[in-house]
Amino acid sequence: MLTSLLRNRTRALLASGLPVLALLGVAGFAPLPYTLAQPGSTADVLGEHKGQEVITVSGAPVDESDGELRMTTIVATGPRTHVDLADVVDGWFRTDRAVLPHDSVYPPGKSDAEIEKRNLAQMAQSQGAAVDAALGYLGKSPRDVKVTLRLADIGGPSAGLLFALGIVDKLDGGGASLTGGRTIAGTGTISPDGEVGAVGGVSLKTQAAARDGATVFLVPKDECAQAEAERPEDLRLIPVTTLKDAVSSLRALERGTKVPSC
Repeated sequence: MLTSLLRNRTRALLASGLPVLALLGVAGFAPLPYTLAQPGSTADVLGEHKGQEVITVSGAPVDESDGELRMTTIVATGPRTHVDLADVVDGWFRTDRAVLPHDSVYPPGKSDAEIEKRNLAQMAQSQGAAVDAALGYLGKSPRDVKVTLRLADIGGPSAGLLFALGIVDKLDGGGASLTGGRTIAGTGTISPDGEVGAVGGVSLKTQAAARDGATVFLVPKDECAQAEAERPEDLRLIPVTTLKDAVSSLRALERGTKVPSC
């Protein structure tokens, strides 16, 4: 009797397991609502990018820079790229990959052209805000000082903080540069009044920064925990909430005095 019951239960479990295995098999090939991201390129806003100066200034003397301020990016699979279960599982187990909800990266219902247009518009808006924030911090009038920012083929708002710092570095006139000869990287949006905002993908951006020689990374304070969780060895994290915070921290770093940390 017991043997018969066990045999029947085994048959039932096997039978019920077949649909589950079938569903897993289908899921392995079906597209899933995720996007895969990895560390992208970095660019020194104090130098050139693709043969053009990133920051050019007229109407005021410009200081020479002796270090680098590198904005960071991530690279994501395209809005129409097929992402299946194997891709997602692989991304979950790798520190150089991130699995993100598709709609958190790309607005739903938009064409590729519309998404590209949106990203470039965000970059243009970020550049305008960076100019306003930097000139406001320095007490300079945009009527007297003209700043032009050029960064080809990169979209989104996350370079705002680094743009603003680059402008301050060139126009501060205080003698010592903000970098102190270091390679400093970072990320963060900027508002016209100098507030720094979170951007996402921070753990991937710190990897891009370390890969390209940065020893210091400026991170929006609200994203400190994420940045610290997978911080590359020998990369120092400095939390910031405003442009003023960032400048003060870099000045303190140069003087060898206390600097905030995550």
